[in-house]
Amino acid sequence: MEEDFKLVADFDMKLIFDFFSKMKRQGPGGDEETKMALNFINGLSKDSKIVDIGCGTGTQTLVLAQNTESKIIALDISPEMIEGVEAKISQYHLEERVETLITSMDNMPFKEKELDLIWAESSIFIVGFKNGLTQWRKYLKDNGMIAVSEASWFTNERPPEIENFWHANYPEIDTISANIKIMQDAGYTPMAHFILPDRCWKENFYDLMAKRIEEYALLYKGNKAVEDFLERLTEEIDIYNKYKEYYGYVFYIGKKKGS
Repeated sequence: MEEDFKLVADFDMKLIFDFFSKMKRQGPGGDEETKMALNFINGLSKDSKIVDIGCGTGTQTLVLAQNTESKIIALDISPEMIEGVEAKISQYHLEERVETLITSMDNMPFKEKELDLIWAESSIFIVGFKNGLTQWRKYLKDNGMIAVSEASWFTNERPPEIENFWHANYPEIDTISANIKIMQDAGYTPMAHFILPDRCWKENFYDLMAKRIEEYALLYKGNKAVEDFLERLTEEIDIYNKYKEYYGYVFYIGKKKGS
């Protein structure tokens, strides 16, 4: 089954970055959902420091910048993604408040208790939900906040096909209640959580991905590696359409307990 459902990340990273850097979003999400999660964050000021981890091309970074007065660091390992962020920074004249950083999310250069808010939309899976919450906690000030969206089971039982798909691709996926406990055990007080609606997957991500797949297929016709990659992405869309009542993305917002 693992062979049938090869992880997208197993393909060449240059291919992945080139494909997704031309998309508005690199994962499910929405501007309204970003603002909804931000509504649960209290105490931000112009002196606060936010890091947007795995920012992609910065669609949610822009929403954060437009709805806070805080300093924001948009962090991603891909220079291609950061180019998209920098274009938005320039377009909206945000140079004084938003900066970019090209680095890995598991090797960030921040000091302990430097940050007021850690933000990660559909990106914490790269290091794992538990590991990310645990390792990033040291960067937050006492009572600092974290907001992440994570793939989660909606039900306790699932059909074998979708169970096998996620086991092969991201075995750490868990139920909402289990993830809330993971957040608690990692040293946070869970403040809120909510499920991202279907449009965050369909209109905001997969419909755009399907168009990108068509464009890419024409550009690289006959390239076996690209064709395999596009086939895998198409399978991912099909799986979601078939089994979306069993899983989705959930925003989790937590506050760091004092240490």
